[in-house]
Amino acid sequence: MGQTLSEPVTTKQSACCRDENYLVGSSSMQGWRVKMEDCHVHILSLPEDPGTAFFAVYDGHGGATMSQHAGKHLHDYIVKTPEYKQGKIVEAMEQGFLQLDEAMQADTVLRAERAGTTVIAILIKDNVLYSANAGDSRAIASVNGYLVELSRDHKPTLEDERKRIEAAGGWVEFNRVNGHLALSRALGDFKFKWNNTKTAEEQIVTAFPEVQKFEINKDWEFIVLACDGIWDVMTSHEVVDFIRNYIATQYSVDEDSHPRSRDSSIEDYSEDSDKGGKKNLEKATVDPELICEELLNHCLAPDALMGTGCDNMTAIVVCLLHGKPVSDLILRCQRKSHDTENLLHINSEQEAINNKDAD
Repeated sequence: MGQTLSEPVTTKQSACCRDENYLVGSSSMQGWRVKMEDCHVHILSLPEDPGTAFFAVYDGHGGATMSQHAGKHLHDYIVKTPEYKQGKIVEAMEQGFLQLDEAMQADTVLRAERAGTTVIAILIKDNVLYSANAGDSRAIASVNGYLVELSRDHKPTLEDERKRIEAAGGWVEFNRVNGHLALSRALGDFKFKWNNTKTAEEQIVTAFPEVQKFEINKDWEFIVLACDGIWDVMTSHEVVDFIRNYIATQYSVDEDSHPRSRDSSIEDYSEDSDKGGKKNLEKATVDPELICEELLNHCLAPDALMGTGCDNMTAIVVCLLHGKPVSDLILRCQRKSHDTENLLHINSEQEAINNKDAD
């Protein structure tokens, strides 16, 4: 069977949680792979910093040890840094990644593992989103129906990544680090971190994350975090359209009402009547974990010869409620966005934020 099974494991581990600001769903599936190496986390309110949310996907390779360990500990490392206590969140996320990687390397059991993990982590504090990425997992957002990329895939073919790899004594062959690893940043993978003349940020494979900062406003609809098992099959634009359409057309009604079909619209729903007379639009909801499951099903290859669609798959969908009922999100996702000026505003606003941080 090699690296794949004769039949895919399609059983999914799904979960959902919510508060007044977030409606979150997640799902993971082993698929065609011999074992499951992904891990994911969604925390609506960090115990050490109530009101701050943390979401992350960890895509392990060479085993699940590193992804599971990182999933359990990374957020703790971030919030315990001196930088976090000083309000320097970008630096705190950078140091949290590096300190966890250093601690893992110092652990004799973990150091012996020939394994590693990508990380895409989102921290939201006071309506500011911080995206920290190491590897080729990815985060995106839908803002008024437009795609906003929250991270950059770290591939060894990128010019800046290749330069670091070669400067540390490595090489890129067959689009892989030393002909082996298909990504250029990760926690673990200590066989690529042996150069004592280089800092942790300068190693062949580094755990140093690329952190981006975004201001969240009422136009933000949802965030997606996923491993490359999704992104190898679908583009970021396709995922935004897939989820936005799902939110707009499939939803259920709480309490005494029955689920609506995908053929029903929110206008139909508002005109319906139930036992009490008028249907209450504010009871409308969506199930983000089911959206994730449908996304995984859509990406799964029909056979193991396809190449793509055969990896482990994990996705988190974070619906941004902004303190309003879910029906408000449904209505927003039903509207088609034609405002090009708004997209330009999003991009220019993000550029201004990054320039300010760089000063």
